[in-house]
Amino acid sequence: MAVFKPQEFVEKQVRWIRETVRGKAIVALSGGVDSTVAAVLAERAIGSELLGIHVDTGLMRKGESEKLRAVFQRLGLHFRIVNASERFLKAIEGVADPEEKRRIIGAEFIRVFDEEAKSFGAEYLVQGTIAPDWIESGDTARDRIKSHHNVGGLPSTLQLRLVEPLRDLYKDEVREIARYLGVETSERQPFPGPGLAIRIAGEVNEERLETVREACAIVEEEIEKAYASSIITELPWQYFAVLLPIRSVGVQGDVRAYGYTIVVRAVRSKDAMTARFSDLPRELLEQISTRITNRLSSKVTRVLFDITNKPPATIEWE
Repeated sequence: MAVFKPQEFVEKQVRWIRETVRGKAIVALSGGVDSTVAAVLAERAIGSELLGIHVDTGLMRKGESEKLRAVFQRLGLHFRIVNASERFLKAIEGVADPEEKRRIIGAEFIRVFDEEAKSFGAEYLVQGTIAPDWIESGDTARDRIKSHHNVGGLPSTLQLRLVEPLRDLYKDEVREIARYLGVETSERQPFPGPGLAIRIAGEVNEERLETVREACAIVEEEIEKAYASSIITELPWQYFAVLLPIRSVGVQGDVRAYGYTIVVRAVRSKDAMTARFSDLPRELLEQISTRITNRLSSKVTRVLFDITNKPPATIEWE
């Protein structure tokens, strides 16, 4: 098996982008390692002819867009942050089916990109699509597992010409390229394009969003703190919270409570095609549970830990 060489790949793809893009382009800049690497490659190829578009959908993690602003600035990228939270939340209002949520969110992304492309005078859309995205979204030889927003959400009437320099790579290879390029988000855990909408089973509303956003932040903080203090020896591939639309009876002080269930998910993986649940220490899980139920005492009465591998489960719940 040939050894993957990041330097050779970077040189080849920069040349390819320069030859392919004849004019201005925008790049879908989520802030994850895939989109950031794609943006850096495209910037090397076409420079000021590229504009990064980061869409704040309102479905982001706690403080996400402001943290990413600093990252993009340090990388020297020309970018714009578009606040589109109201339109995304309105688009998925009352929608419970996960495939429908993904499709609607993907279509809304394209509408935003179309608008920004026209404003910039761009004819090309650069995306950080990688192999698992289109494999899981289904093609002529495979069943659709779940539509990734940057594949399954693309309309047949898309006016922009797609440029996907990472399309045939897997996550571990993209991370190698990120390290070679000095991208500080190289080890950042993946975050789904549809955001917290697919970490809420069922319909999305402001209350559920705020609940799962805070729970996700607690899971990340506690696991990263445990890693820093060597309670665990490696960070999971992905670690987050999921909100179930199931209420259960609890007790807050001497008062009856009736709150949501939060599920903690943490997995080990190499390329996201398969994954095993992370065997987190009991004391760490207890700390996470205590913090979530204390911080969200009026909203959450139960915390569970997901011990399902992929397959049969996927990493994200929806």
